[in-house]
Amino acid sequence: MIDTKIVKVDPSLPEEAHLLEAAKVLSAGGLVIIPTETVYGIAADMNNPKAMDRLYQIKKRPKDKPFTVHIADRAQVFDFASDIPPVAFKLMDKFWPGPLTLLLQSNRAGKVGLRIPDNDIALKVISLSRLALACPSANISGQPAPINFQEAIKDMDGLVDFAIDAGQTKFKFESTIVDLSVLPLRIVRVGALSSQDIESVASKKHILFVCTGNSCRSVMAEAYLKKVLQKSGRAGIVVGSAGIIAPSGQGASEETRQILKNEGIDVNAHRCRRLTQELVRSSDLILVMENIHQSKVLELAPEAGNRLFLLKEFAKINDGSLNILDPMGNSLEFYEDVFVTIKEAVERIAKII
Repeated sequence: MIDTKIVKVDPSLPEEAHLLEAAKVLSAGGLVIIPTETVYGIAADMNNPKAMDRLYQIKKRPKDKPFTVHIADRAQVFDFASDIPPVAFKLMDKFWPGPLTLLLQSNRAGKVGLRIPDNDIALKVISLSRLALACPSANISGQPAPINFQEAIKDMDGLVDFAIDAGQTKFKFESTIVDLSVLPLRIVRVGALSSQDIESVASKKHILFVCTGNSCRSVMAEAYLKKVLQKSGRAGIVVGSAGIIAPSGQGASEETRQILKNEGIDVNAHRCRRLTQELVRSSDLILVMENIHQSKVLELAPEAGNRLFLLKEFAKINDGSLNILDPMGNSLEFYEDVFVTIKEAVERIAKII
């Protein structure tokens, strides 16, 4: 038995000194009880073998059952996982930080569970420690997970080095666990998020059109596909667009607005946005106008190659090139010719997605 140091903090305004002390304990290989929005957990440096041995002993858990890793930044996902499917990024966008654990293909072997907790104390301790933390619930395996500090410390006093008392947790349920290492995804445990919460996000297809400035070609494609889907009563498909050098906040070109107006489509509210890694990774299908856009997408996310196509591949028009040329600075007639190609390709896309 050891002397567990207990500190009580205000969950809305925790003292930095207490959180820094917790981080130092973790960096030294100690075990710390911390609150999350779901339940209380026992944090340990997952890369410290002695700390992990202690954690398994305290939890009375077999070593062939790994612990979920708690991180503070989405970029850390790539330190642990590989072959991450687009649905993972959709769920991260919607529910992280939050009560969702994702099981992904590990960089090493098997699976790894990852979560970003939606709790200021937990996030601060993770950030201050600069560690990836194993953080199972603060109970003996098989017993109910603790939703307040009294339940957490009951069996752990004298077994952990440091404990933070922040009262009751927000959700009072464990995180929902979703296995994305298999297709279709499998909900392993329903917790604070329902199966419906997960399916409502996971079931949606994300289609992304990419051009240079996101002011003409990709705007035409996005707007026209939305019209086709709406007309056919298709739901569950999210359509967006972006540009590789888009000036944020700028609207669609005058010619684009005029051409789409003739189709009964109003894009006056459109604002250009720049292509990002997050947009690419969360898209199920990425359609670009030229080879240069294809190269930029792959530069941002090489793993997106099997979801990336030149839009003109879906058009019947064959003029010896698969590039849809940029109409910017050209005549309205040139814009109209470009739109004819985009329109034909989009209509074919709508039939197969």
